[in-house]
Amino acid sequence: MKKYNFYSGPAILPQEVFEQASKAVLELDNIGMSLIEISHRSKEFVSVLDEAKQHVKDLLQLDDDQQVLFMQGGASLQFCIIPYNLLNEHETAAYLETGVWAKKAIKEAKLFGNVQVVASSADKNFNFIPKEYVVPGTAKYFHITTNNTIYGSQLQEMPVSPVPLIADMSSDIFSRPVTGSKFDMIYAGAQKNMGTAGVTLVVVRESLLGKVKRQIPTILDYRTHIKEGSLFNTPCTFAIYVSMLTLRWIKKMGGLEAMQKMNEEKAMKLYNEIDSNPLFTGVIAKEDRSRMNVTFTINKPEFEDAFANAAKDAGCVGIKGHRSVGGFRASIYNAMPMEGIDVLVGVMREFAVKNG
Repeated sequence: MKKYNFYSGPAILPQEVFEQASKAVLELDNIGMSLIEISHRSKEFVSVLDEAKQHVKDLLQLDDDQQVLFMQGGASLQFCIIPYNLLNEHETAAYLETGVWAKKAIKEAKLFGNVQVVASSADKNFNFIPKEYVVPGTAKYFHITTNNTIYGSQLQEMPVSPVPLIADMSSDIFSRPVTGSKFDMIYAGAQKNMGTAGVTLVVVRESLLGKVKRQIPTILDYRTHIKEGSLFNTPCTFAIYVSMLTLRWIKKMGGLEAMQKMNEEKAMKLYNEIDSNPLFTGVIAKEDRSRMNVTFTINKPEFEDAFANAAKDAGCVGIKGHRSVGGFRASIYNAMPMEGIDVLVGVMREFAVKNG
């Protein structure tokens, strides 16, 4: 039976990426050596790194001041590196609190300076995106989380900010067109839409750096990684290679416009079933629904385990909701085929007929 990976991450990747990456583990491009044993400073790997960076620049429409870095530690490490590099103790950073990951970022930023939460949906268990708020012009930067993996909400439009705009795009990067030059920093763990776990993409304006008074440890200073071209220490070579292949695949499929079209069609089909099926209810305000992480509950809680098992038996794995929300979550990233959505929708309909 074919399995469909609805887990939030590490997430589904294109089949051709799996095949190409597996071949490279045995031998990279007929060089007689494996990808994972060659030097990270070899011309073969530097070529991989350069191609990956160029794909990022092309897809996000970056300008010359924006530097592309591949770092380690996940988005969670960026939560503290960002204020470490950008925020003096007496200064204030503005944050939009829309979920667990935004909350974690806020907690880390408070270690380095002042934080102003301009708006929050915490009182409603993060089931909507706040719309009415003011970003203070005196803030050092404004931080947003574009998609909330756990709760299933997403910013449908990017805010206009009077101060440098920083975005955690871990779970929806490369899923839709984004004018990257409008951001002063973008960061994203690769394991959702871009590749495999182990590497974090960082796009940062070089002109934003070098303005804090504190001394920054060498490896935590963005300027170090810019100067060394993401090769200050040994990077996650395999994860970068998989990211390069995935970005190459996105371009081959038609770029971010094509990704958006496919993702909207998949999400619409699944949300239409949730809204029309009397056994299920969506969790998030309709105008804020994510196209990446579809969250819903079953109206007869006593059937929750039975439905989860029915989905699993049909090949839909990983649909159990996060423990803080409950219910179900179907993560439908770029590589999820419409066929997977059709199977899940079929399970929902059949289960409703039997148990509705």
